[in-house]
Amino acid sequence: MIRLATDVGGTFTDLVGYDERNGRLFTAKSLTTTQDQSQGVLNAIAACEAADGLAARDVTFFAHGGTTVINAITERKGVRTALVTTAGFRDVLEIGRGNRPDLYNLQFKSPEPFVPRHLRFEVRERIDAAGQVVLAFEEADLAPIVAACKAERVEAVAILFLHSYANPQHEALCARLLAAALPDTTVCASYAISRQWREYERSNTVVLNAYVQPIIQRYFERLESALIARDLTCPYYAMQSNGGISTFDQATARPLTLVESGPAGGVAGAASIGRILGESEVLHLDVGGTTAKCSLIHEGRPTLNIDYKLEHTRIAPGHPVQVPVVDIVEIGSGGGSIAHIDMLGRLRVGPESAGSSPGPACYSRGGTAPTLTDALLAIGIFDPDNFAGGTMCLDVAKASAALASIAGPLGMTVEDAALAIIEIAHASMINALKLVTVQRGYDPRDCVFIISGGAGPALASRLGRDLAVKATVVPPHSGIFSAWGMLAAEPRADFRSTWFAPLSDGALVDLAKQFAALEKDAKAYFAKDDRAAIRFLWRVEARYRGQEHGVFVGFSAQDTVESFSERLHAAHERAYAFRLTTTPVEITTIHLEAVLEGPVITLSAQNSSRRSLDAASKGERRVYFGRETGWLSCPVYDRLTLPVEQDILGPLLVEEATTTSLVQPDQVLNLTATGIMLIREAERGGR
Repeated sequence: MIRLATDVGGTFTDLVGYDERNGRLFTAKSLTTTQDQSQGVLNAIAACEAADGLAARDVTFFAHGGTTVINAITERKGVRTALVTTAGFRDVLEIGRGNRPDLYNLQFKSPEPFVPRHLRFEVRERIDAAGQVVLAFEEADLAPIVAACKAERVEAVAILFLHSYANPQHEALCARLLAAALPDTTVCASYAISRQWREYERSNTVVLNAYVQPIIQRYFERLESALIARDLTCPYYAMQSNGGISTFDQATARPLTLVESGPAGGVAGAASIGRILGESEVLHLDVGGTTAKCSLIHEGRPTLNIDYKLEHTRIAPGHPVQVPVVDIVEIGSGGGSIAHIDMLGRLRVGPESAGSSPGPACYSRGGTAPTLTDALLAIGIFDPDNFAGGTMCLDVAKASAALASIAGPLGMTVEDAALAIIEIAHASMINALKLVTVQRGYDPRDCVFIISGGAGPALASRLGRDLAVKATVVPPHSGIFSAWGMLAAEPRADFRSTWFAPLSDGALVDLAKQFAALEKDAKAYFAKDDRAAIRFLWRVEARYRGQEHGVFVGFSAQDTVESFSERLHAAHERAYAFRLTTTPVEITTIHLEAVLEGPVITLSAQNSSRRSLDAASKGERRVYFGRETGWLSCPVYDRLTLPVEQDILGPLLVEEATTTSLVQPDQVLNLTATGIMLIREAERGGR
């Protein structure tokens, strides 16, 4: 009865196993194999079998998250894809939206569509916004399209007809005909992926889903075959971007729901830790090998990004998609992020990463560029002889040599250059954390700050201090926390559809009926699972009349116009700093969250016997805190033998198999009865 999860990151592939019979945990970490990520998963399983005695035949649940989908899109390594659309709408993908993120950027250029123009085809048909057929579908138009797709060796076809969200009749017919004519080609109709309006966004969504669908199908088939060969036969689940899980078959049908698969596991884990601590407002940061990702959990639930855009930056519009994605801000500041001096003589950190191969200079795998990991090693935070649970030895001399390439031109010592790299990464992370709090209308001082990832706990205490959070939290198994979080996630599905109506008593009655119909769809989605308990959450997007976009608020069948309006005003004021109480309200979108209740990983009480500071002590290590403070001797403790419910004054270091935590001077560390480390400012006292 072992529940197993694996998370493929840019540098490492992490594994966590949980034995439901006795609470035993299995953990492993292996380098990511970028050419075939499934091999890294198998390596992690093999390492766990060898080191911890994991028995694959005892695994009854397997969850997997990774970067297959996002990598295929960002690296443009998906399959050759065609688009079939309503006559006159061939160029929607290229035209996009008239607005742009940087208004005064005269060098602005729209991103290249994922489907070239010669593979975008038109057919005669028309359905209006009310779902009424205006022009019947011309089946004869498909013959030349089929011939062209065969000649161009197209592997996937996306179908997008105008207003198919209101009536999918024509899209469904077209999909059936194309599937019959092109049996070896993936056919993806937009209504099966999104039932929301906005043609450009729907076009991007169905095209990207088709673009990666054969890739993820082949990957899951290869992974499943390899797992079966290892005698690991059980239900297989994929971590979704919405913070829940789905079966491999369900994920293959809608692979775009896996676009932020790995990071969403960490968010699910952070929400679970928040519940254990009794905290509903949680700020989460995951510092991996390639990137740092932050998100906010509000009222105990991860916040969803209702306007998610792939590859969106301050000067690039990105590619909008209509799938539920946990609101994550990602920056190129991870443990493997490379530091360099730009053309203006300024020190930069990232976004380029050393990855797993060659990795940071201290890995001795051929890397020579200085990275954040090299910097943390150089100032004494990492133990060169006991990195990654003793599975790797780090080379301090190679790290120092790499850092010297930065220190020399800047006229710094090696340790000052290392600290400068850390400070720049720190500033980038603070800005990202403020993006999901302050700029969303939330105060980080109301949150507990949960930090994870291999490099995260080394930076946690300083980040928490600068944000003035209630407490900085380092959860158990922080270095492989996204994998742990996948075992805390439950099967989940989101159902969104456009439903337009002015707010009124009658509209609220009809709205409740719409949600009841969506609940039937959710029950059908989970019909193959023998568990019957499903939690439903009703959410509605509404706006003031005359606005382009709205905000999401909760809804119940007992709502009145007054109660619903008040929640809308409050949500709008939090998002935009004003409310228009006399302006009419319009409902635009309904969203049903359906979660299938089931067993998840838990934290059991720690055995406090044989625990003391003396037993946990591993000696001391000198850490560099800057020119003013200099090098300080810090006691080093083993997390597994730290005493429970005892305040320990910093500075100090806490080591565990997957990471190292630093507690700043004038901070207090306390380990809870469930093994969660809390760091607070000393003047606030302990617990």
